[in-house]
Amino acid sequence: MIRSHDHLSDLTLSTDPVSGERHLRHQMTADGFYKGRLIKDLRKPIKEVEDNETQD
Repeated sequence: MIRSHDHLSDLTLSTDPVSGERHLRHQMTADGFYKGRLIKDLRKPIKEVEDNETQD
């Protein structure tokens, strides 16, 4: 029997208005943008503050 309803659909891609990067729908871009807003800044590493530095 042929099952014509059992198939994979194409991926739906969107283009971010700020960066112009193509990404999956409802997903953040590789640069950290979602719907034109910066959600997570992936360009700068997060600097951890040690307890010794805060007591000076």
